[in-house]
Amino acid sequence: MIYITRHGETDWNKEHRIQGHMDIPLNEQGILDAKKAKEELKGIKFDVVFSSPLSRALDTAKIITKHKIIIDNRLIERGNGSLEGISDEELFKTIKWDDENNPYGIEKLSDLRNRVYSFLDEIVNNYKDKNVLIVTHAGIGIQIRSYFEGELMEGQDVSVYRLRNGEVLKYENKTK
Repeated sequence: MIYITRHGETDWNKEHRIQGHMDIPLNEQGILDAKKAKEELKGIKFDVVFSSPLSRALDTAKIITKHKIIIDNRLIERGNGSLEGISDEELFKTIKWDDENNPYGIEKLSDLRNRVYSFLDEIVNNYKDKNVLIVTHAGIGIQIRSYFEGELMEGQDVSVYRLRNGEVLKYENKTK
C-alpha cells in the first residue's frame, strides 16, 4: 500500500501565504496534524518512507514514524517564483497556474508533473506489495492524485485534489 500525507500546518498555511520552496516550519497545529496522521497510520509497518527535504514535511515524517526517512527532492513543493510569501487572495485567484510562460517564475506544470510522475513510476515499479509512506505538499499531492486517479479536466477546480494538512490517502500497489 502507498500512503500519502501532506505536512502539518505552518503559520503561512494559516495566513494563506504561498510557500513553495520557502522552508517554513510546522506550527503548534501542524504538530497536532502530524500526530493525528500518526494515529491514523498506527499499526502500519512501513517498508520505506520518503519525504520532501523541506522541514515542514520532514518533521511531519519524523513525528509519524521512527523509520529511516529517504529525502527525495522530487517531492519538494512546486517552485512559485516571485509569488512565494504573498497572501494576496485576489492575485492568487487570477494567476494561470498552468501557463507554461507565466511572468512570475512559477515552475512549469509540465516540469512539476514530470518529476512527480518519475518518482511515482519508481515507487510503483520498485515497491510492489510494500508499505510506502510519502510525506509531501499540497501541490505535489495534486499531482499524485492525478497520477493515481486521473488528471483533472480542463477548467475543473483543482481544490478537489488538494490534500488538507495531515490528510492521509492510500493507494494499492500490488503485484498483478
